[in-house]
Amino acid sequence: MLKDEDTVEDRDQYRPRLALTMGDVAGIGPEVVAQAVTDPWVRTQTRPIVVGHPDLLRRALRLIGRDAEVRPLENLSTIPGEVAEILCWNPAGDEVLDVPPGGIDGRAGRAAYHYLVSAARAALARQIDGIVTAPLNKAALKLGGYDYPGHTEILAEECGVREFGMMLYLPPGEVVRSPHGLGVVHVTLHTSIRSVPDLLTTGGVREKIELIESFSREMGAPRPRVAVCALNPHAGEGGMFGDEEARLIEPAVQAARGAGLDVTGPLPADTLLKRAVSGEFDAVVAMYHDQGHIALKLIAFESAVNVTLGLPIIRTSPSHGTAFDIAWQGRAQAHGMIQALRVAALRARQAFASHPGSESV
Repeated sequence: MLKDEDTVEDRDQYRPRLALTMGDVAGIGPEVVAQAVTDPWVRTQTRPIVVGHPDLLRRALRLIGRDAEVRPLENLSTIPGEVAEILCWNPAGDEVLDVPPGGIDGRAGRAAYHYLVSAARAALARQIDGIVTAPLNKAALKLGGYDYPGHTEILAEECGVREFGMMLYLPPGEVVRSPHGLGVVHVTLHTSIRSVPDLLTTGGVREKIELIESFSREMGAPRPRVAVCALNPHAGEGGMFGDEEARLIEPAVQAARGAGLDVTGPLPADTLLKRAVSGEFDAVVAMYHDQGHIALKLIAFESAVNVTLGLPIIRTSPSHGTAFDIAWQGRAQAHGMIQALRVAALRARQAFASHPGSESV
């Protein structure tokens, strides 16, 4: 919780307390976390707390050649303020210490689950301002006894929400021309391509329109311009390639317009994403995972930030995976993790500004 000394008049002075979950320790998670928490911007602009095993954090720091002390925490109920050490909380025990690098291991899956859930509960209890997650491996998660498609579904269950979405967000810059960045949210997520048409509903499309429109306002767009992807090539070509556009997607767009939102679509996805990157739109609603992911990762893989929408807590992550093939070799780069921290810090400061002098999440 925020203490008296945390109360500041200017949101830009507030240093949010962000928990970095270590993810699957057989992958690059410990390395990118170690790089991120020793980054000068992260150290001066946030108060980072690693959620993972302190001994693995020490190993990762040695691997990347960073001279930093690790200070274990018993819990997050009282987080020290200005400290030179890297704070680390381990809610998952010691079985990960023997996990070999670069492979699927149930012990790593179990630990990754506990790191994530424990951090989420701390955020719900307002002990921290948000969480930034290193990647986990879905096969290791299942082998460890937890059958979930990924982070997003675990967090939605833990937070007790049914309306949520996974979004990739690119901050404004040389790649994205919108002054407020570009977000792409997905109506369906971790599922087979075969199942997508049956999972689409008008209500589901409208829900994602509203979620990403709200996020875009949070990022500074006064009247977000939202575009909605078609499911089929050429937006169905008047029904020749499918009727989902007319039957499911168009009614959602019309309903959102009727509610006063600036929404366009359904539009062919192959040209829509290019138009959005060029600055014509602030947000895009994609129908399935790869429809949005491929385009954004192609143009800015290192900069794309995963943001979970619809949660009562802040959660971001880099867009890369566990990268078992380069794990624990000192080759991993933390640019994506640092970008995720920047977006989480921005959202936490905005939340603080909305409720100055009180709990910020």
